[in-house]
Amino acid sequence: MVAMPAVEHPLGQEDVLQAFLELDTPPGFKAELIEGEIIVTPPRDGDDEDAVARFGRAVVRQSAEELYVSGGKGLITPRGRFVPDATVAPVGHFRAQDSWSATVGVVLVLEVTSTSPVKDLETKRLGYAEAGVPCHLLFDRSGSKATLFTEPKDGDYTAQHQVAFGKLIDLPAPFSFTLDTAPLR
Repeated sequence: MVAMPAVEHPLGQEDVLQAFLELDTPPGFKAELIEGEIIVTPPRDGDDEDAVARFGRAVVRQSAEELYVSGGKGLITPRGRFVPDATVAPVGHFRAQDSWSATVGVVLVLEVTSTSPVKDLETKRLGYAEAGVPCHLLFDRSGSKATLFTEPKDGDYTAQHQVAFGKLIDLPAPFSFTLDTAPLR
């Protein structure tokens, strides 16, 4: 992950947003605007990619409803523009939407901790809660645990369930299945 260097003359919020939207990142890299800071992250490593793919496969195979798992979908939150490792919504939800979408209709976001876990562990969690995303699933590789945050209210999630990797975690409706975290280590 690379934070963009400071400039001599501070930019206003609109200038930062415009610079962010015009940013040309190398293929595979993702750029996010998190609380006014532009963060550019390299492509996921093999372990991250495997965890995200296994999660997506479980959702498609086991969910009570037909859901779409998108990798790299840009979401607009009150704390910035985030690109979760996976975004889950009803099939067809993202049709005809721009690359940056509101979170309305998104049922879950998945984040896998990166080289800057503070942003993944707190800032993004709060942004998703403020945006009203019903479920936020966090795979904390450095802490070897999975945490499901639910019931967003007043800018944070009011419920959380945490398990060590290797344990089972129940996903609520519309998923309605138990996720085995063992393969997600």
